Amino acid sequence: MAVVPTSYKAAHFRPPPPPAHPRFARQDRPGRFRDPGLSVRRKRRKRFTLFVLSRFLTESRRLRTQEGTFSGKRSDPGGYMSIRNIAIIAHVDHGKTTLVDQLLRQSGTFRENQQVADRVMDSNDLERERGITILAKPTSVDWIDEAGVHTRINIIDTPGHADFGGEVERILSMVDGVVLLVDAAEGPLPQTKFVTSKALALGLKPIVLINKVDRSDARPDEVHIEAFDLFAALGATDEQLDFPCIFASARQGWAAEDLNAADAKDNGLKVLFSKIISHFPEPAALHDGSGSEPFAMLVTTIEADPYLGRILMGKIEKGTVKTSTPVQVLRMEGGVVEKGRITKVLAFRGIQRIAVEEASAGDIVAIAGLVQGTVADTICDASVSEPLKALPIDPPTLSITVSINDSPLAGREGSKVQSRVIRDRLMREAESNVAIRVSDSEGGDAFEVAGRGELQLGVLIETMRRDGFELGISRPRVLYREDDNGKRLEPVEEATIDVDDEYSGVVIEKMAARKGEMIDMRPTGAGKTRIVFHCPSRGLIGYHGEFLTDTRGTGVMNRIFHAYEPYRGEIDGRRNGVLISTGDGEAVPYGLWYIEERGTLFIAPGEKVYRGMIIGENARPDDMDVNPLKAKQLTNIRTTSKDEAVRLTPPRPLTLEQAIAYIEHDELVEVTPKSIRLRKRWLDPNDRKKYARAG
Repeated sequence: MAVVPTSYKAAHFRPPPPPAHPRFARQDRPGRFRDPGLSVRRKRRKRFTLFVLSRFLTESRRLRTQEGTFSGKRSDPGGYMSIRNIAIIAHVDHGKTTLVDQLLRQSGTFRENQQVADRVMDSNDLERERGITILAKPTSVDWIDEAGVHTRINIIDTPGHADFGGEVERILSMVDGVVLLVDAAEGPLPQTKFVTSKALALGLKPIVLINKVDRSDARPDEVHIEAFDLFAALGATDEQLDFPCIFASARQGWAAEDLNAADAKDNGLKVLFSKIISHFPEPAALHDGSGSEPFAMLVTTIEADPYLGRILMGKIEKGTVKTSTPVQVLRMEGGVVEKGRITKVLAFRGIQRIAVEEASAGDIVAIAGLVQGTVADTICDASVSEPLKALPIDPPTLSITVSINDSPLAGREGSKVQSRVIRDRLMREAESNVAIRVSDSEGGDAFEVAGRGELQLGVLIETMRRDGFELGISRPRVLYREDDNGKRLEPVEEATIDVDDEYSGVVIEKMAARKGEMIDMRPTGAGKTRIVFHCPSRGLIGYHGEFLTDTRGTGVMNRIFHAYEPYRGEIDGRRNGVLISTGDGEAVPYGLWYIEERGTLFIAPGEKVYRGMIIGENARPDDMDVNPLKAKQLTNIRTTSKDEAVRLTPPRPLTLEQAIAYIEHDELVEVTPKSIRLRKRWLDPNDRKKYARAG
């Protein structure tokens, strides 16, 4: 008899089930029995599920409250919690978001073992990819000093790039003080001057924090003097000039008033917390009796939520707001816009928005339930008849034309291609972003979008692209004005350029060709030179890429709007022509091999092209029609010279901002979710010649 392996027996020769006991036999199904342990196991599983659920709810409640800190109640013995509303302002990349991270950590907002990403306030995908802050976002921390006094500090993290200055302007009305960050090596830069002037004009008290003192090239004492000179030049009052100065390293998480002190790095950010509480006043509404008046709040930001609808954020100026309270929306020029009922009142506790039943004057909250209210509107009680005054915002200086995509490849990659859908999306953006203005064109298929700069418009187009839109984008144009005498005025920007000494000559030459006027030039040490120009905005369009090439990537250029000045004359545009495809299909390596002798290619083999599409830059000033579809003719003759492998130079792909700045007035950028293409406005060469003759 064959011997069966033990494993095979275990797998295939299982013992039969035990016979059914008469006590457990079912009457309706003879031969079947109910396992007495089944109900026990079900009860145990149910009890375990309830246990896990209760532990989850307990833990989530503890995270929200942080042992009473974020409960939404006045947790101190006197029943009163002091409030401070501040904004963190600075030039781009001077450490605002990093400082907010450390404030959240050291205030006990996060658990000791909680995993938190760096720059937690930069929650937008584009913000994390580009490493910049685009949207102003509020948060709050609760600080308990050594005497046991609780203080809630509402903090607003602001963008540092000049193109997003509108975000800074509108939120300054919500705060009672600003913490101005200045890099210990770079010192005050153009955006520092811009945000400081806005804060000083509103009468806000500042604290100057000189960040990155741990850098090898740091010069904190000199930067302190430069900051004082900046305040004096901007017309600060004596009270504002008497600002406290704190030296810190936001990345390492410490701050001190005296760098030479032995314990300068041992106390974390306690010095900053204490100075914020002692230097900045409480909201005036807590003392002047506004808390007992009818409810009123000025809307400063707006966003959309898939569950709550439109969410309007602002600081409560008067009274108290509760859930289900009937309110109205007042507009400065339109009277009563809407009447409705508040469905949710959301308060900012840490990095979360917590629903609260009631919020009082002086606090920063978000309100849901209204349909037509927007930025600069007043949400108030029905008894209020006068809207709150909103601060004016600087007008846009640059505009582009956004149209439907009418290329031969339209509709293949995107899902939103109709002009109606594009218009609705742009109008929603203009509603929430006060620095953007949208207007219709004559044909109805294109829209004029005006903004602060190329970066701001590029971020808008990139966001729409990721949402599935297909668009045609024109070259940016500056917005002119006229003075009282009818003379044309154009926007002029102040450009601050830091370059190595050896590249200063070529920068001055290029800026002079773009009608730039040099204002200041001084050495900054370590072989660097800082040059300040006043240059027309139209002269700086498309210059940043050329500037990085001229300075071998070592130069840093910062721009900010200066003023409207008289028109400075014509400026030469792009010196090189383009290579234009003459056929429709896929680019062939053999055809591109012959074309690359003529200039620089923008496309790689296998990419789809069409007639009128720009595939490269010509080495000469004029445009050239080329055939990227030319294939090698096959013959039966084989030689060593004819069978050479085609070796192409890697193409130079253009980013969205580079493409928008590169094109001329007769060209467009085709933007789809997967591709960025350059094309001529008129695809047919005969049409291009006709419109060129017509001017």
